[in-house]
Amino acid sequence: MDQAKAWTRVRGNLRLSAGQRLFDQWLKPIVLLDSEDLETVRLGLPSPFMTNWVKGHYAERLLMEFKALLPQVRSVSIETSSARATRELAAEPVASAGAVMPIAAAEPKASADRPRFDTRFTFERFVVDTSNRVAFNAAKALAEPGAPRFSPLYLHSNTGQGKTHLMHAIGQAYLDAVPEASAIYMPAERFMFEFVRAVRERDTFAFKQRLRGVDLLMIDDLQFIAGKESTQEEFFHTVDEFMREGKRLVIAADRSPLALEGIEARLASRLGSGLAADIKPAEMGLRRTILDRKLEDMPGAVVPGQVLDLLAARISSSVRELEGALNRLVAYAQLNGEVVTIEFAESVLGEALRGSQRRITIDEIQKAVSSHFDVKQLDLVSQRRAVAIARPRQIAMYLAKRLTTRSLPEIGRKFGNRDHSTVIHAVRRIEELRGTDSEIDGAVRSLMRQLEA
Repeated sequence: MDQAKAWTRVRGNLRLSAGQRLFDQWLKPIVLLDSEDLETVRLGLPSPFMTNWVKGHYAERLLMEFKALLPQVRSVSIETSSARATRELAAEPVASAGAVMPIAAAEPKASADRPRFDTRFTFERFVVDTSNRVAFNAAKALAEPGAPRFSPLYLHSNTGQGKTHLMHAIGQAYLDAVPEASAIYMPAERFMFEFVRAVRERDTFAFKQRLRGVDLLMIDDLQFIAGKESTQEEFFHTVDEFMREGKRLVIAADRSPLALEGIEARLASRLGSGLAADIKPAEMGLRRTILDRKLEDMPGAVVPGQVLDLLAARISSSVRELEGALNRLVAYAQLNGEVVTIEFAESVLGEALRGSQRRITIDEIQKAVSSHFDVKQLDLVSQRRAVAIARPRQIAMYLAKRLTTRSLPEIGRKFGNRDHSTVIHAVRRIEELRGTDSEIDGAVRSLMRQLEA
């Protein structure tokens, strides 16, 4: 397989995992550039801003995707190509040595006052627990008719934790409740593009009138206007206008208002005067529930509970990455006619599972298991074969295989210099018991949650 064919596959995977909105905005403009070095893949974007964003958010993922298809690839270079060069490369036929991507996306156009919200992102489909309950309840309250509560509402979290989901849910619920109302949702980058264009075309009045005239304004990814003084000035006055008139305003960013770097102090202060709701990283129980909910939307997909447990345990950094991993796993299984097993999941998602994994040690696992079953840690590494010792030892070996990157021989050595075949037997035995013994399955789930906390 050459780089051109691999890039076509990688694009398909990215579209599945990132979602259409994120893909269209950031990933669709990427073009494959000519590279004389088979160990390096060169990708081009039309602007330094987009280049830096893709580097920061997708550099590792792109390398992982290419290495899965082309083992000889050692690096992915993400570069800025001139607009002219990008168009020329994108226009070349697939058979050429240049780009295989479509023409780069044009500058974003103005959003309609009734945006097309993603119908998947509703309040009903948002999985709630203690990590996001305040943000969820505040979002629901803001979407109710009448005088707005908690406006401006400022949602902040790491990427992929549900901020955009809540914003789409607010928009849909509010317009359903008040059909005559108007709303605008846009990323902060688009706010900047449209403002700069309005200044260039000497039409700032129309820009201000359109944004400030709606009943609900939602701006996502505010951190992208950091350091943009004129854009921040305009945004400050927009926020001021909404607060003065008591209208609904929702802002989302990757950190709290006062922690935003490159944002003017008065703007940060104004945003902090409303309700700043933090969405904390999803814990394992929530991640598992999210996977169950996601699987319900995938007719015909069969993914065993043990595989879902593996994904929930290993991919903890982002709900978006978690859902993307499930999408990719199901797609690979269906396209290749494979049955989803733990081994299949590890082969398809190997880098993603290892890259997102917290570094849990075998010693931590042994301590947790010995405490759970009230046995001594020394017993787990001893030669004792009593069931009261052997079963916890097998569970500890199983967890070591699932939650660490240690090889089978390494795991065996940590359990009293046992042979790797003993570890294999333990892993298979616990997998079997989890399907037939609810007590064993419950113990494993509890220990995985504890170790991942």
